[in-house]
Amino acid sequence: MIPILFAMPGNETFALHLDRAISCEVGQMEMRHFPDGESYIRLLSPVRGRDVIFVCTLDHPDEKMISLYLAISIARELGARRIGLVAPYLAYMRQDARFQEGEGVTSAHFARFVSDFCDWLVTVDPHLHRHHKLNEIYSIPTKVVRAAPVIGDWIAEHVEEPVIVGPDAESEQWAAKVAKSVGCRYTVLSKTRNGDRDVAVAAPEISGWKGGTPVLVDDITSTAQTMIAAANCLKAAGLPPPICITVHPIFAGNAYQDLQNAGVERIVSCNTIAHPSNQIDLSDAIAVAAVELMAILPINL
Repeated sequence: MIPILFAMPGNETFALHLDRAISCEVGQMEMRHFPDGESYIRLLSPVRGRDVIFVCTLDHPDEKMISLYLAISIARELGARRIGLVAPYLAYMRQDARFQEGEGVTSAHFARFVSDFCDWLVTVDPHLHRHHKLNEIYSIPTKVVRAAPVIGDWIAEHVEEPVIVGPDAESEQWAAKVAKSVGCRYTVLSKTRNGDRDVAVAAPEISGWKGGTPVLVDDITSTAQTMIAAANCLKAAGLPPPICITVHPIFAGNAYQDLQNAGVERIVSCNTIAHPSNQIDLSDAIAVAAVELMAILPINL
């Protein structure tokens, strides 16, 4: 029996992309809220004895997790064989250490929570820093989809003479992988962060990069302050307005408009979070990862 795929609210478009890449049935689900704010969830498609996939990208996770937990728990109660989560953006990765007295390592707590109610997880380029692999904190099988090759394909098709630019030292891994995929040059800027919205960026000697099209690449764009500072730095160095590419387009508040106002050439994102800037589709790569996981998992976990 083929798997059945349910899209949590807001994930319907991505689920349709995924459905075209995986041989599966798209399940129907009713979801609403009681007057007191509690979630009502009803799975309208039968799940007994079937592999079930839930699609839910986890930006604004606190608004989504209870409904997701209940939906998956209901599927298990109704006899689902195995239940996986496709979360193109995986939340709660930044707090991976105790920085101040009284804090907790919330990345580990969140991982334990998800591992308790899912059988497997597929995500795209989680923000790994002190954790080197997801299996350091997740106890379920996981697969990480790398966006760099797909981003490289997009750049090769749409940008003439690209020069890949990482906005800070942490982004060097992105810049190097994307540049390798495209077969072009790359450089990395240096960043000093004085606060969430106070960022200074400096460029190395880049006079030799003139004549190319700068392409700023980063994994997460939240306030966009790093991208804005990097764009201003490149323009001050005499380079043309950059194309900005992000894997996870969070764009909190007015961040997207602020980045547009910075005079960049174009803003492009992967479709890990639904946004008007989505141009790079990762559904094929995610589908391959999901199918590979389901093929190797035992029937009864």
